[in-house]
Amino acid sequence: MTGVTDLFGLKGKIALTTGSSIGMGRALAEGLALAGARVVISSRKHDVCLQTAENINEMCGEERAVAIACNIGYKEQLQALVDETHDRLGPVDILINNAGVNPFHGPSSEIPDSAFDKTMESNVRSNHWLCHMVLPDMVAKQDGVIIITSSNGAFQASTALGVYAISKAADLALVRNLAAEYGPSNIRVNALCPGLFKTRFAQVLWSDDEGNEYPADNVTLRRFGEPEELRGVSVFLASRAASYMTGQALIIDGGQVMVR
Repeated sequence: MTGVTDLFGLKGKIALTTGSSIGMGRALAEGLALAGARVVISSRKHDVCLQTAENINEMCGEERAVAIACNIGYKEQLQALVDETHDRLGPVDILINNAGVNPFHGPSSEIPDSAFDKTMESNVRSNHWLCHMVLPDMVAKQDGVIIITSSNGAFQASTALGVYAISKAADLALVRNLAAEYGPSNIRVNALCPGLFKTRFAQVLWSDDEGNEYPADNVTLRRFGEPEELRGVSVFLASRAASYMTGQALIIDGGQVMVR
């Protein structure tokens, strides 16, 4: 009989995570490490990555996280990230593409071309690049998991975050295509679509300049998410518990999209 530990355990797995030194990405990486995986913590600032890795290792009671800095906007840095992961840990079993940007808030008519390009390049093209850098590892083993962080914004219009939402909708198409192409190789590809979580990245959306929290009236649970609430989600998507799930978009937003 398969027990809960077998269903959700990730011991022996190597996970590469981007945008994982703080916020939602950190919580996703924490979940994988707590489930037994060895995890690469990656973002632009090495010192922040290193501190997060040390905190995770302390939490787990052993070394399960390592820090490798990378700016996802540069293809050569992404390749270096994959190469160093190979050197330090081995071939990648699990990839979480969480890093992304949102450089502009406002109507789409006012977004500068540079901000539009940066949003699409960071939120879509970099995911395409990194997925195809790790897919050879997964094809060789005929096993692997890719999780791309999209957003519940991919399912609804926004007058202030329109291009961001466009990029996240494009990520859903990327997920579907990769799932179709690599499903025959037993590689599962899914999208995680969070709502509004209380992170520094999204702070302008959930609090004012003085730190006063806005009311969550449009969220069914009447509160914004805490990053730690994503730990179990990453474990589910990466583990045998979700072994027949691919090409899907899992919305975690307190019921905002489905109930409104």
